[in-house]
Amino acid sequence: MSWNPALDPHPLDAGTLDAIETVIVPRARDLGDFEVRRALPAPRRQMVGPFIFFDQMGPAEFVTGQGIDIRPHPHIGLATVTYLFNGRFHHRDSLGTDQWIEPGAVNLMTAGHGVTHSERVDGDMLKAPYELFGIQTWIALPEDREDGPAGFAHVPEARLPLLQGEGKQVRLILGSAWGDRAPVETPSEMFYADAVLDPGAAIPLPGDHEDRGAYVLSGAVEVAGDRFEAGRMMVFRPGDRVSLRAGPQGARLMLLGGATLNGPRYIWWNFVASSKDRIEAAKEAWRHGDRETGPFRLPPTDRDEFIPLPGV
Repeated sequence: MSWNPALDPHPLDAGTLDAIETVIVPRARDLGDFEVRRALPAPRRQMVGPFIFFDQMGPAEFVTGQGIDIRPHPHIGLATVTYLFNGRFHHRDSLGTDQWIEPGAVNLMTAGHGVTHSERVDGDMLKAPYELFGIQTWIALPEDREDGPAGFAHVPEARLPLLQGEGKQVRLILGSAWGDRAPVETPSEMFYADAVLDPGAAIPLPGDHEDRGAYVLSGAVEVAGDRFEAGRMMVFRPGDRVSLRAGPQGARLMLLGGATLNGPRYIWWNFVASSKDRIEAAKEAWRHGDRETGPFRLPPTDRDEFIPLPGV
């Protein structure tokens, strides 16, 4: 899509930096094969809108014969969003989905009352070195969707709206913003976008969402005269007009937010829920459940192993 008037920047006046409610410095987490940088949940901020988990994966390099190898594991009460810039890996789930996750595509797996999936690199991918770089987020579900059915949606890059103009390219991954809407149905109102800014280019945050945040992937941005380098997430106050301007090297950002939920969420391992009872029930279902017909069936094409419940 060509230039969109809604992308015209509205500069933030000097001296109004208190529009930034929180600045989050991601924590490093070692996943064995590689390290991630986790911005959400953070000590001072559990969620940005419905986004409750935000991991930067890589950039990581794998030698021949090695790669991501995450065995089948369960989820409840959330939707996972996987978005890659480089590399690819194999997603299989208990719904029967067998999908390669590739750069630029959006992949939304809704857990609802329960789903199991694996994420691996296999086949020809192991015959040569490769790189992996991407973002994985979790969206907490509204209470009326927590017991709903699981689902999976894959939309290739070519079908996602691309907004261009004034030195910026913005790929709308989920939800609605800047007068456009992504084609994937979401469990609640939100926006999630990949923005590439030329040096000095500016982009306004959508003004029609309650909660809004920005994560700097590369380069740096300025807000009200303050500079924020790569690896920082800023969370902004509701209602304020805010624009982010790229530094002299340009910038790449992930922009996210949406409606806040009706209350905090409990999070334990791969489970998210509005009550501790739901978490405890999921623990028991994974520890003792029937993996053939129960709520946590194993993926039909990846049934030989699984990750046990932590602490068991």
